Amino acid sequence: MASNSMAGFITGSHSHSQLSLDSDEHQPPPPSHQPSSKTCRVCGDEVGIKEDGELFVACHVCGFPVCRPCYEYERSEGNQCCPQCSTRYKRHKGCPRVAGDEEDNFDADDFEDEFQLKNRHDDLDQHRDGSHVENGDYNQQKLHSNGQVFSSAGSVTGKDFEGEKDLNSNAEWQERVEKWKVRQEKKGLLNKEEGKEDPGEDDDYLLAEARQPLWRKVPISSSLINPYRIVIVMRLVILAFFFRFRILTPAYDAYPLWLISVICEIWFALSWILDQFPKWLPITRETYLDRLSIRFEREGEPNQLSPVDVYVSTVDPLKEPPIITANTVLSILSVDYPVDKVSCYVSDDGASMLLFDSLAETAEFARRWVPFSKKYNIEPRAPEYYFSEKIDYLKDKVQPTFVKERRAMKREYEEFKVKINALVAKALKKPEEGWVMQDGTPWPGNNTRDHPGMIQVYLGSAGALDVEGKELPRLVYISREKRPGYPHHKKAGAMNALVRVSAVLTNAPFMLNLDCDHYINNSKAIREAMCFLMDPQLGKKLCYVQFPQRFDGIDRHDRYANRNTVFFDINMKGLDGIQGPVYVGTGTVFNRQALYGYDPPVSEKRPKMTCDCWPSWCCFCCGGSRKSKSKKKSGRKGLFSGLYTKKKKMMGKDYVRKGSGTMFDLEEIEEGLEGYEELEKSTLMSQKNFEKRFGQSPVFIASTLVENGGLPEGTNTQSLVKEAIHVISCGYEEKTEWGKEIGWIYGSVTEDILTGFKMHCRGWKSVYCMPKRPAFKGSAPINLSDRLHQVLRWALGSIEIFLSRHCPLWYGYAGKLKYLERMAYINTIVYPFTSIPLLAYCTIPAVCLLTGKFIIPTLTNLASVWFMALFISIILTGVLELRWSGVLIEDWWRNEQFWVIGGVSAHLFAVFQGLLKVLAGVDTNFTVTAKAAEDAEFGELYLFKWTTLLIPPTTLIILNIVGVVAGVSDAINNGYGSWGPLFGKLFFAFWVIVHLYPFLKGLMGKQNRTPTIVVLWSILLASIFSLIWVRIDPFLPKQTGPVLKQCGVEC
Repeated sequence: MASNSMAGFITGSHSHSQLSLDSDEHQPPPPSHQPSSKTCRVCGDEVGIKEDGELFVACHVCGFPVCRPCYEYERSEGNQCCPQCSTRYKRHKGCPRVAGDEEDNFDADDFEDEFQLKNRHDDLDQHRDGSHVENGDYNQQKLHSNGQVFSSAGSVTGKDFEGEKDLNSNAEWQERVEKWKVRQEKKGLLNKEEGKEDPGEDDDYLLAEARQPLWRKVPISSSLINPYRIVIVMRLVILAFFFRFRILTPAYDAYPLWLISVICEIWFALSWILDQFPKWLPITRETYLDRLSIRFEREGEPNQLSPVDVYVSTVDPLKEPPIITANTVLSILSVDYPVDKVSCYVSDDGASMLLFDSLAETAEFARRWVPFSKKYNIEPRAPEYYFSEKIDYLKDKVQPTFVKERRAMKREYEEFKVKINALVAKALKKPEEGWVMQDGTPWPGNNTRDHPGMIQVYLGSAGALDVEGKELPRLVYISREKRPGYPHHKKAGAMNALVRVSAVLTNAPFMLNLDCDHYINNSKAIREAMCFLMDPQLGKKLCYVQFPQRFDGIDRHDRYANRNTVFFDINMKGLDGIQGPVYVGTGTVFNRQALYGYDPPVSEKRPKMTCDCWPSWCCFCCGGSRKSKSKKKSGRKGLFSGLYTKKKKMMGKDYVRKGSGTMFDLEEIEEGLEGYEELEKSTLMSQKNFEKRFGQSPVFIASTLVENGGLPEGTNTQSLVKEAIHVISCGYEEKTEWGKEIGWIYGSVTEDILTGFKMHCRGWKSVYCMPKRPAFKGSAPINLSDRLHQVLRWALGSIEIFLSRHCPLWYGYAGKLKYLERMAYINTIVYPFTSIPLLAYCTIPAVCLLTGKFIIPTLTNLASVWFMALFISIILTGVLELRWSGVLIEDWWRNEQFWVIGGVSAHLFAVFQGLLKVLAGVDTNFTVTAKAAEDAEFGELYLFKWTTLLIPPTTLIILNIVGVVAGVSDAINNGYGSWGPLFGKLFFAFWVIVHLYPFLKGLMGKQNRTPTIVVLWSILLASIFSLIWVRIDPFLPKQTGPVLKQCGVEC
C-alpha cells in the first residue's frame, strides 16, 4: 500500500498539472463569485465603481471583491497579490506605481481595462446561460483551481490515496473558521456584521487564510539590536587604540612575558571578531501550523503533506541502552503526522541481536502506545519521559476514561521495560557458539566486523495494525554489511547507507535525522519543518531545517554548560539571518535533493530598467522595461522546460550532460521512469556518469530522478528489499562520490559540520526553527570527564577539517557561500587553536606573582582610560547580547567558564592529537577509568573518571593559588609601596581561578575527595616549574665583571 501510495504521488502529481494546463487552454476562466451586497471581503465596505460607472474589479483572474482603498493598500504595503488566487495585482488607471510594475506587459503610463472586463462579462453570461452553479459546486471548482495555483508555485500537489485528516467533522472545520474570524477582527480586517452575513462564505475565508505565508520572520527590535551593534563598533575602535598602546609601550624588564601576552591578546581579538560578526543580523522565525493544515489537508481531498523518512542511528546497545532507543522510536511512531507518510529507519552499526529483539518488542508495544498517545494528545510521546514528568497530567483532559487507560498503559509500559531489561541481562552473557535466533538459525551479526547486510521491516502497510485496527508508520531495522579491509566511515557511512535504503523502499523527499537518545518532544515538530520546506518560495532553496538541541537530566546549575544555550540561542539565531545555521548532527530535517549533491534552483532575476539608446551594460537613463519573451511561452512548454532547466541546474557544473556519452539504459529503470515524457528522458545523464556518481543500482538511480520523492506504481516489495540489501553492501561506494560530494561527507569525526558546509558552498540555504515547545530532547554527559571527552571529539573533528582540503579558509570561494557565513565556519575549525594562547595567558599571572614582574609598565592616565573602556565594552557586549537573545546571565557565565576549562584541557589535547593523526598517522586515545558514585539523583554528576585531560587545568589552579600566596607574602614583607602593583597581578590570577572554579568543584567531588594521582602529578609539575623559574630567573641582569661582596671586616 505504501509503495502504491508513493506511486500515486508521482503519477498523480504530473497528470494533475497536465490536466489543469489543458483546462486553462480550452476552457473559459471560472466565474467569479460576487455577493449581492458587493462588499469588500477585506474591510466590509462597498466595492464602489470606477469613473466610467463600471464595477471596480481589482483582480481580473478570479474577480475577488476588494475595494479600491484595500487594493491600493495591498499594492503599497502588502504582498501586491490577490488574497484569493495569489495573482499579482495589475496597476489600474490613476493608481500610483509600485515596485514591480515595470514587469507588466505595457509601456504606457496608464491603461484601460474595458476590453478585459467586456470579455469577462461575456464569459460570465455564457457560463450562466449554460449552467447554474450552486455555492457548493463553485467552491469545489475553486478548490481545484487553487490546487493548480499551488502546483505552479512549487508546492506539492495531490496524491492518489486517502490520508488521515485533522478536520474530521464539520464542527472542527467551523471552529477553525471562527478562530480565523477572531484573528481577522483583532487585526481590523473583518467586520463582525459582515462575518455573519453568509455562512456559505466560510470556505472563502479559509482559502484566503491558506494563501497566507506558512511562516514569517520576526526581526529583533531595533531598540535591542541597534545598541548592541553600536557597542560592537565601539569595541573595535577601543581595541585598535588598546593594541596601539600595548605595542608601543613594551615592558622592558619582562620583555618575554610582554611579547607572549601581546601575541595572545591579538589572537583573542581575532577569534572574537570571527565569533562576533556572524551575529550581526540575528532573526527569529514563527510558523503557522493552522495554515499548513488548511492548505495541504483539505476536507474531502487527499492529504498533500510530503512524506518524511526518519533516521535513528546507534552503534552499541550496551553503551546506548535499548530502552532509550525504544523511547525514541515510539515518539517517532506517535508523531502528529499522517501514518502513511512517516517511515522510521533504525541503523544498527554494531549488528546487535539485542537491538534487533528490542525493536521487535517495541513494535509490539507500539500497537497499544500509539493509539493511546494520539487519542489523548499527550506530550511528550516517549513513555519513559511522559510517565516521569512531575506535572499535573490531568490538565486539559476531559475524557472520563483517561485516568483508567493511563494507569493501564503505565502498567503495560512497566512490563515492556521488564522485557527489555531481560534482553539486556541475556546479552551480557554471550554464548561461545554465538547468538541463535528464534527459528534456530545463527545470528548473522555474531562477528560485528564481518557480517552481511540485514534488513527487517516490522510495521507499515504489510505489518501489524494497532489495537484499534489502524495502520502504523513503517519501522525498518538496518545493519549494513561489514567486511575486513573495507572502510566503514563510522556514523557518516551509516547515515549514507540509510539514505540509500530509504530511497529504495520509500523515497520520501525529506529526511529527519535523530540520534538514538534524542526523542521527539513536540509531536508537531515535523509539521513545523514542513512550514519551511513546503513553502512555494523558500522551500526549494532549503537544504535543511535545523532545530535547537535541548537536554534532560542536567542539574539546575548546569555546571559544565551542557545545554550550550549561548550557542543555540545566540550564535544560531545570528547565522539564521545570513545563510542559515550550521548542521549540528541531530534534530535536522533534510531536503533529499540537497544531500544528493545537486545545486539549488536559481531564481531568475528581474530584468533591469534599460533602453535601446545605450548598450545593455550602460543603462542609467529612464525608459521602458525590456521584457523577456520567455513569459509568453505556452503553459505546456513552460512545464517541461522548467523541469529541464531545474534538473540541469541541479546537476552542477561538474555533471553537465555530455552528448557524446552513452545514454542511460532506460529499460533497466523503466518502472522508475513512468510518468516522464520523452523530452524529460532526453535530459537524463548518461549511464556511466550516473553509476560513477550514485553507484550501480538502477532502482536507486531512478529514485534520484524523482524530485518530489515517491516510488513507481506496481513496485514489488520483495524486489525492493533485495535491492536495499545491495545498496548497503560494503563495496557499493567504491569508485563513487558517496562521502565526497554526495550524502554525509567523510574525512572528519564531526561529519555534521563538513556536510552542512558543502551544502552552503553550493548555494543552499538553511533555516533555524525554534518552536515554543522544544521539538526534540536528548541526554548529555553531566560528569566532568565525559563532558571533556565529548568536547575533545568535537575539537578533534575541527582540527581534521582544518588540515583537509575542505578547510573554509581556502575551500569553496568559487561557490555561493556568503562571507559572514564563511567567517562562522572558519571559527568552527580554528577555535581549538585558541587553547595554546589561552594556556599561556592563564600561566602569566602566576609567573608575574612569583617573579614580581608584570606585562604592563606603569600606566598613564590615558592608558588607564583605554583599559577601562575595553573592560566596560566587554561587559556591555555581553549584557546587550543577553537582552536581545533572552539568555539568562547564569547560562552565559557558565559558558564563559567552560570556554576556559575546555580550552586548557580538551582543546589543547585535540590540537596535538589532530596534528599527530593527520601529519604522522599516529592515533592517540585517552582512556577513561570510572570510579563508583552514589546511586542518587544526579549521581553521575559526582562520578569521577580519571583521564589525562584533567592534569593541565589542575596544574593551572595550583600555580595561580601558589602565585597569589607568594605575591601577598611579598607585599606584606616589602611594605605599603608594593601593594599598588600587586592589584593588577591579583586581578588576572583571580580571573583564572574563578573561571576554573567549576572544574575544581567537579574535581573535588561530592565528598571533597580527589584521586591521589591527580594531586601528585599536579603538585609535582607546579613545584618543579616554580623551583626552576626561581633558580634561573631570566629577568635578573647578568654580571660580566668580578663579583663584589662585602668582606665582613670593619676597616
